[in-house]
Amino acid sequence: MNIEQLLNTIMKLGILLMSSGAEVYRVEETMNRVGLSFSEVEGIQSYVTATGIMLSITVDGRTRTHIARVKYRNVNVDMIDQINQLSRTCCTRRLSVAQIDQRLEEIEHTKRYSFWTTTLFGAIGALGFAIFFDGNVQEMIASFCIGIVIRCLGWAFSQIHLSDFLVNLFSAMVAAWMAVEIHALVPAANINVMVISSIMLLVPGLAITNAIRDTIATDYISGLARGAEAFLCATAIAIGAGFILYIWR
Repeated sequence: MNIEQLLNTIMKLGILLMSSGAEVYRVEETMNRVGLSFSEVEGIQSYVTATGIMLSITVDGRTRTHIARVKYRNVNVDMIDQINQLSRTCCTRRLSVAQIDQRLEEIEHTKRYSFWTTTLFGAIGALGFAIFFDGNVQEMIASFCIGIVIRCLGWAFSQIHLSDFLVNLFSAMVAAWMAVEIHALVPAANINVMVISSIMLLVPGLAITNAIRDTIATDYISGLARGAEAFLCATAIAIGAGFILYIWR
């Protein structure tokens, strides 16, 4: 067995999971299960944090270790599900390293939802929050339009890998500014409903959930890291929207 190839493949699996928003325990468990599916592997140890992965594999009494940094993270539940299915397949029937690597390549390049699809459903989400917050028809339409702009901004910023803090800051500022302008044109539209409904698209719900989950699982480093990430994102949203509303008031 080529231990270097196995290390690279399992490390790639872990990076794909982590960069897709998976929990720390899920990443470690999946990496370990895939490694132990090979009878030649005598032992495997994985240590995962929110920003890095360390992996050690022992074969024929020799231990090799790889370290990798996870630079970018987003939300891709479909990729997490596909990798989970791959790990289950590895446990039920023997797959070669080359087969696993090929499957990971296919998963990595799986076509995601189109830009317009995510933009449309993001806008529908903002409209839904307007309904939830008891908004009228004008506020629903306005929230829908603001949601489209926020999703377009998010996509544009993602192309240059702008930090989540700045993305949320600028997006919240634009959302609040649009709400103010719409209120000036349509006084019946409530600014508070429009702002709250649109910035709900920016709330880091997955980061908050994973922070709680990792902390409960005693992964305190990752829990604190994800919690800090969620706190900074929430702070950016508050600063961005608050700054525009302060100027308007």
